[in-house]
Amino acid sequence: MATKKPKSTAKSKTTKSTKSKAASTTTVKSVSEAPVTKSEAITSKSEEKKPIFAGFFSKKYEENEGILTIFKNHKFYGALLGEIIGTALVTLLLFSLSLIGLHNMAAYAFAVVAIFIGIYAFSGACLNPIITAGMMATRRLSVIRGVMYIIAEIIGAWLGWLIFNSFHLAGGDEAYAIPTMSQIADGKFWVVAMIEFMAAIIIAFFYARAVKYKRSVFTFAAIVAGGFALVMVISYVISAAFLSLNSNFIVNPAVALMFQIFPTSGENFGEIFGGICQALSVYAFLPMIGGVIGFYLSDFNARLSGEEA
Repeated sequence: MATKKPKSTAKSKTTKSTKSKAASTTTVKSVSEAPVTKSEAITSKSEEKKPIFAGFFSKKYEENEGILTIFKNHKFYGALLGEIIGTALVTLLLFSLSLIGLHNMAAYAFAVVAIFIGIYAFSGACLNPIITAGMMATRRLSVIRGVMYIIAEIIGAWLGWLIFNSFHLAGGDEAYAIPTMSQIADGKFWVVAMIEFMAAIIIAFFYARAVKYKRSVFTFAAIVAGGFALVMVISYVISAAFLSLNSNFIVNPAVALMFQIFPTSGENFGEIFGGICQALSVYAFLPMIGGVIGFYLSDFNARLSGEEA
């Protein structure tokens, strides 16, 4: 008579083989999950370490920001309005300083801090084509946003000049005469150009450093104001004390346009056009190039020091 023992034996063999497979799998897992030694960890980290200048020219703004999307965002229009208001305030400040001189740098620094704190939340407070050009070149701003910012800054400077000149005209003949940037017509082209160029590099460098502290708006504004105050002191000493230029600098292309930098008369069209090109070179093109250099100088220094590596 047959019994069922062989079946149970088969089952036991199957169970044993399954257990042995599970044990071998567990052994493999335990070996693969073994802790990594310090030398292996150091080797893996060194292999994963990127070059110091990796991503130096990469985008630092939103990837989807373009001409087809930026105008659909209401925050963009708020940023443009902020640039207009802020640049108008800067224009009022610089025109006021041009009349009374740099007698109180503390008051000037506090005024700059207040303006940048008030506008920073709207647009980042560029308020100067020099800064905007540097932001675009280092890909902190998209090209379309940067171009619109520069247009807004010119409109803001014109608005500030309009307000200031209205009060000036209301003062009648006893009012101070608004100075103009006309020294380049007296053979001082390269001197004034180098002052504007050097000052633009300093301003852009300080602004690029201030962006690192953007989480603290007070620190950001203090660094920017310190850079502007430093530029004003250096430029004033060089232009007035050494070169007798009567402080003929402004270091803001948008505001410079309001200081009547373009010639209004000449013997012929060529002379007038040449004067316009000279004025744009000194007060617009060279300062904006200086702004780009200042931003790249800051980024290059930061990478070398390991700040962004």
